Amino acid sequence: MAAELGYHQSKISRLEGGRGTDDIRVLREVARVLRIQPARLGLADAGPEAEPHDPETDDMRRRTFLAAGVTALAAPVPAAHPALVQALLPGVLAAPTTEPASTDRLRLRATSIRRLLTTCDYAELERTLPSLITDLRHALGSSSQPEEVSRFLATAYQTSASLFLKQGDAGTAWLAVGRAMAEAERFGDPLVLAASVRLHAHVLVREKHPGQAVTLIRHTASQLTGSYDRRSPHHLAVLGLLLLRGATAASRADDRAATGELLAEAEEVARYVALDRPDAWANFSPTNVTLHRISAAVSFGDAGIALDAARPLMHRHIPVPERRAALWIEAARAYAQQGRLADGYQALRIAETCAAQDVRRPAVRELVADMAARDRRRTLPELHHFSRRLGVPA
Repeated sequence: MAAELGYHQSKISRLEGGRGTDDIRVLREVARVLRIQPARLGLADAGPEAEPHDPETDDMRRRTFLAAGVTALAAPVPAAHPALVQALLPGVLAAPTTEPASTDRLRLRATSIRRLLTTCDYAELERTLPSLITDLRHALGSSSQPEEVSRFLATAYQTSASLFLKQGDAGTAWLAVGRAMAEAERFGDPLVLAASVRLHAHVLVREKHPGQAVTLIRHTASQLTGSYDRRSPHHLAVLGLLLLRGATAASRADDRAATGELLAEAEEVARYVALDRPDAWANFSPTNVTLHRISAAVSFGDAGIALDAARPLMHRHIPVPERRAALWIEAARAYAQQGRLADGYQALRIAETCAAQDVRRPAVRELVADMAARDRRRTLPELHHFSRRLGVPA
């Protein structure tokens, strides 16, 4: 059981004793491994998503057999994105979507997709990425600055992987991660490689291999640590985000010691950097370290500790919408662990005002459905209305 879940055996023992069973994500994984209905553990059953019929989406699903085939590797029921998948596939390229652009113009376009990700405009991001990737792949063969264009292309692949993971599509994320890793190896830039490794580790965690993710991150981070006062903000951001991903992986593996060590290392790096703004290349800052500390506490079932750490941030302006929403989503998880469903609902509504599209991704919709399922007496009609509005009635 521990091997299947990717947990330490001590965590299974605690679950058998009824400890740690307030974490909805853990209960869903237990139900999956035991092949029982989530409802037997007090959760919402995972049925088909109640999405409105959209002829345009139906048409997209019919396009490009190969792209659809790759997309179909993912579960559960990812959104259709054949145009993006087709842009990621190796082989013959579509025609460029614009006239040959200067390196500066390509840099601006690559920066814009990072901004779309941190502001949670996922719909526009999915529309933008295919043409950018196509144009960058064409430019790589003719540019006088191929190494720089390669970095932009790796960023586009990394952003694609992040988008797929947000959409709950780990299968297609593997495709994007593979392209990002290959691009990183083209010129051997250690920072491009580290950023790609971070996404690789993220997919490993989603695929229930958190221990492997921690090992991968530790090995990569060891080559970038030290002399922080002489490192560029870019270097520090890449390393800091890598360490935070490692902390998340360690918490999923129920390894408190490794989680604490990786968070402490990230905190040390954060002393030398301040990139707490949506237009930064990478969103790494002391605030982001605290947010990951909160998330780790929630993973360990320490809801009280998580909320104590979250309260100061609740009264502080966090300029990056995705991070602002993350604070309130993690707070909602912590409230749900404590059975405070009304507070959890209010936290989710605040998260929606920060980043409406982020609240509609599968992981949050699942949280909302499970919270509604736990309100058996329907004392919170607004929570059930919210669940139906997201298309996931309990």
